[in-house]
Amino acid sequence: MQGQDWIERTGELFEAAMFGGDTSALERSDDVLDAVEAPLCMARGKVLHVRFLNDREENGQELVLFERAAELYGRLGDVSGEADALFWIGCWHQVVKGDGATGRPYFERSYKLAKSVGDRMTMSYAIRHLGFADRDAGHFDQARERLTESVTLRREIGFRPGEAAGLVALAYLAAETGDSSAAFRHLDEARSVAESCGAKAVSGWIEQAHTLIRS
Repeated sequence: MQGQDWIERTGELFEAAMFGGDTSALERSDDVLDAVEAPLCMARGKVLHVRFLNDREENGQELVLFERAAELYGRLGDVSGEADALFWIGCWHQVVKGDGATGRPYFERSYKLAKSVGDRMTMSYAIRHLGFADRDAGHFDQARERLTESVTLRREIGFRPGEAAGLVALAYLAAETGDSSAAFRHLDEARSVAESCGAKAVSGWIEQAHTLIRS
């Protein structure tokens, strides 16, 4: 529902309930409003997350927004939306709070739901962060499998910036496990992908990774 459509629709439903005596219009109005509120919560939450990545100042409202979105999407029966919201709840715990153990079940549930509806984008995010959790737990082989799956999914759907970011993650993992030659191969591929799609931020990550891995 775009633009003024939802405003007009809820206005019609209000009049149907208020003046027409149609009490079922109230529930239909709730559905319309939930369908508007859920993506708005997601958008606001993602903006707060990027702000955190830029300034490292935590804002607890980020979690509140993602939890509200998950609730609304669940109520609407929007499996893909709920999977996305659950991923971001997990991301808040893992990235903002540094608590990968608390984030893990959210990533697992997100991946399962996304896979059930063929949402490969959300799958790629959830499996990527499960890979990070495995790496932090010292389960390097499983981490490599999951990070590789994320890159494959992103390549399949043409998500080039995400593919490049995934290759950077694989490079860091390779370096951490003592395979510097594989690390630099991943970074070379990541640079090619990032340049092809104008992912300037990822290009910056690649240069930083080169410096850190060489040192």
